[in-house]
Amino acid sequence: MSEIPSSDPPASSCDPRVFPPKSSSPDPPAYDALLLVSFGGPERLQDVVPFLENVVRGKQVPGHRLAEIVEHYKLFDGVSPINAQIRALLTALVNELATHGPALPVYWGNRNWHPMLVDTLRQMADDGVRRALAFVTSAFSSYPGCRQYLEAIEHARLALGSEAPQVDKIRVFYNHPGFVETMAERIDAALAEVPAERRTAAQIIYTAHSIPVAMAKKSAYEEQLREACRLVSERLGRADWQLAYQSRSGPADQPWLEPDAGDYLRNLKEQHRQELRDIVLVPIGFVCEHMETVYDLDVVLAELCAELEINLVRCATAGCHRRFVQMIRQLVHERMDPTAPRLALGNRGPGHDRCPPDCCPPE
Repeated sequence: MSEIPSSDPPASSCDPRVFPPKSSSPDPPAYDALLLVSFGGPERLQDVVPFLENVVRGKQVPGHRLAEIVEHYKLFDGVSPINAQIRALLTALVNELATHGPALPVYWGNRNWHPMLVDTLRQMADDGVRRALAFVTSAFSSYPGCRQYLEAIEHARLALGSEAPQVDKIRVFYNHPGFVETMAERIDAALAEVPAERRTAAQIIYTAHSIPVAMAKKSAYEEQLREACRLVSERLGRADWQLAYQSRSGPADQPWLEPDAGDYLRNLKEQHRQELRDIVLVPIGFVCEHMETVYDLDVVLAELCAELEINLVRCATAGCHRRFVQMIRQLVHERMDPTAPRLALGNRGPGHDRCPPDCCPPE
């Protein structure tokens, strides 16, 4: 795969990735900071339970399920990898903006654990920030992946009162060329771990966090996931791919998105038996590594693949891949300059900048 330059290539009017700018106005919105918003995770054992209480507040999660998750964290000494990943992304993003602009300070706040959004917004207010753009580490539209972050930002602003800065969320980026190219390169690197003579036959399985069917029907989550998988696979020249779901946590009688990744692997092995040798698992629904990748994929599904005698290669998340960091800068630029082109692959075009009031509601 060809090397991607660190600076933006000139946009062509016939490039299908380039959509018209939103406005011809020469006056861009006056943003004075970028806020990196993520899920958050504990970094020591004593923080696991209070972190999980924040995550499940208001949800119907069985107590035994929470106890199970605590045990998962204990395997990793209570440390989720997500905060370390966000620190690395923050550093890369600061360097990217310092090199290519726009010259904005970058802050970091989490929805569920420290640094909490309310504390970050307070610091921003103390620093004189009045209007910020927010990049949320979720590529897709759903209640937990979009609307719930908007609610968390608004709750933090209400807690601060009149001194709170205004915060505008950047659009979802599931079909942005930067995200698609990043994931294609990640898969290429994973495929390189498969023996060359078996590489073409390796099965590519994309995974994303399952959500209740009723919730999914009220958002574009499934549609966007399938489009992202299609776009990445198309870039790789691979037509043989499957989307499966993982990490469901609701009541057993509540329907969630399927197929479950484990069930799908069992069925696939049953159908193909000796022909199925290699699986490349791609957590496309996750921007950063956290417990749903390092436990649900690297422990549970890895054990299942060993039992089924399948060679499993796990693709990395986007993380702080150079093209992904460049994409964030491009998204910031298009919001600060209404005359800038908006990049998106496929026919769906770029997502909306401001979510309608009825967008991605909870169940």
